[in-house]
Amino acid sequence: MSIKFVATDAAPKAIGPYSQATIANGLIYTAGQIALDPATMNVVEGDVKAQTERVMANLQGVLKAAGSDLSKVVKTTVFLSTMDDFAAMNEVYARWFGEHRPARSTVAAAGLPRNVKVEIEVVALA
Repeated sequence: MSIKFVATDAAPKAIGPYSQATIANGLIYTAGQIALDPATMNVVEGDVKAQTERVMANLQGVLKAAGSDLSKVVKTTVFLSTMDDFAAMNEVYARWFGEHRPARSTVAAAGLPRNVKVEIEVVALA
């Protein structure tokens, strides 16, 4: 089995000992993406909707670099700092995925990196 690591300027650079994504056995596993602007490495201003927009753009960039896209996502995991933000996050998430409906888990997680409101990771077909 070969493993390929993905790195792109279209998403925030890894800020630790990990890759933006890993490709193995025909699947892409992304690292959790938070609302960092890849150009500045700063958290975007605004509410959970604004942060989810940035997270989805980051995921799209990583998937594109891996030779895939959001239409090939099979599973997502969403981490929210509070479940009170679920509806607002879900509105943005649904718009990005359109009619595509990957399996999803959503959990509340205290202490997300850089005190962001949302983090999302995905598994997609390569």
